[in-house]
Amino acid sequence: MRPIRISPTLVQAMAAHARATYPDECCGFLIAARDPADAEAPRTIVAVEPATNDFDGERRRRFLLRPEELRAAERRHDGTERAVAGFYHSHPDHPGRPSQFDQDHAWPWYTYVVLGLDGTSVRESRAFELDADALEFREVPMVVEPPPTADSKVSDR
Repeated sequence: MRPIRISPTLVQAMAAHARATYPDECCGFLIAARDPADAEAPRTIVAVEPATNDFDGERRRRFLLRPEELRAAERRHDGTERAVAGFYHSHPDHPGRPSQFDQDHAWPWYTYVVLGLDGTSVRESRAFELDADALEFREVPMVVEPPPTADSKVSDR
């Protein structure tokens, strides 16, 4: 399980997205610097990209990222020093932790950030990874600090 580093600006961007879609769940991509050789090194999130919640039902409790939207995000970063490293989504009027549904549909390796909202106020943001052996989410440290370089940004695609 790898900790993540993320700038306050990117956390604020995810929170703004969550508030804008309330009372529905928002979702988006976490874009990281390509992983260093050290598998224990923190994953550095350098951008977030809002995505479309395409869930074909009540979006207040579920989100769906279409495979073609994930493939498009991956293609945007092919040949760069960046990669899709995970996803973020909101839990309107619920805690910032994954639901059983989230866990049942998660993939190992990716980082998942969940934002808990009270109304339109984001009260917490927490990061998780799926333990590939136990098939359960494990919380990972989420270090919020200014980026090491000036190129961290919010992407509007």
